[in-house]
Amino acid sequence: MTVPESAAASPVGRATVLGALALDVALVIAFAAIGRASHDSDVWTGLWQTAWPFLAGLGIGWLVTRAWRAPAAPVRTGLGVWAITVAGGMLLRWASGQGTALAFIIVASLTLLVALVGWRVIVAVVRRVRRR
Repeated sequence: MTVPESAAASPVGRATVLGALALDVALVIAFAAIGRASHDSDVWTGLWQTAWPFLAGLGIGWLVTRAWRAPAAPVRTGLGVWAITVAGGMLLRWASGQGTALAFIIVASLTLLVALVGWRVIVAVVRRVRRR
């Protein structure tokens, strides 16, 4: 018998929620830093300019999905947070006059999928193995 994702993730302590949020923020910042470095840009000077739209999207994603209820859930939380982070980030980039080329949208979508959902999948697998 499998435990539903929501039941397996509750109750959630404050440290777990803050840790998950901090990890998501760190991964979005790492995505922005790696992207800037790969284009031979000054990573530190423009990091905030590159990261802020996605950080705002991440915040909206956490609110919309109520991520604090099951912060490590890959499907319930991870996919929603990822989709809203990418969509919100791209909309904010467009609104602020930053680039939204198709290639960038694809790379950002895939990279953030691996980052924001990937760690949650790893946690789910580890939890499943430990229950055995």
